[in-house]
Amino acid sequence: MPTNVKLLLTENVEALGIVGDVVNVRTGYARNFLLPRNLATQPSEEKIKALAAKRAEAEKMLAEQRKQREQLSEKLQGVEVHLTRSCNDQGILYGAITQQEIATELNKMGHSVKPRDVRLTQSIKRIDSYDIHIKLDSDLDAMLKLWVVSDRPLDLKKDQPSEAAASENAPTAEPAEAKAEGKKKGRKDEGDEAKAEKPKSGFGGPDKPAKAAESKPAKGEGKEGKKAKAK
Repeated sequence: MPTNVKLLLTENVEALGIVGDVVNVRTGYARNFLLPRNLATQPSEEKIKALAAKRAEAEKMLAEQRKQREQLSEKLQGVEVHLTRSCNDQGILYGAITQQEIATELNKMGHSVKPRDVRLTQSIKRIDSYDIHIKLDSDLDAMLKLWVVSDRPLDLKKDQPSEAAASENAPTAEPAEAKAEGKKKGRKDEGDEAKAEKPKSGFGGPDKPAKAAESKPAKGEGKEGKKAKAK
């Protein structure tokens, strides 16, 4: 079974084509989406000619949309959006800012922007300012400024140490040569201490504990002991 199939679009399908286009799509997409909704059909010369007038109208509509997007792109340059959100004492938001929220605010300001047009390159999770990329078409872009502000007064500076205090508390970097010299001297001192504690003997080696003298009985005492035992 082929994985792809060619179909003739009978309606405009976003991100795929306009009416009258012959497109190559996956079989599952065609069977489960395009064909059941009458958005496409099997292509033929007769059907293509029948859709010619509808296609001309779609092309005219696309040209108008392009003009509107070009104007919108110019208007969005340098626009500033302010969103007020709840956060903790460190300025961390309780929920990240989404594409939908930015698009909704822009529409309130009179700019027709869809959520998919908002391209976020990072998670917006704290009180700060951000550069937001708006992509209206493959070659139409705009950059705007987003200000995320707290719904209550915050003193974020008190949690950040001053530069003077940070420099005073910072450990002084010891030169690499001084470190190496210190390590070398430390090893030498340890060696001297080990030599000083090492006991010396007359033979140049450590003294061995003297064996306890074994007491041997005298000859006479040995005989008397035997006689006493015999009795």
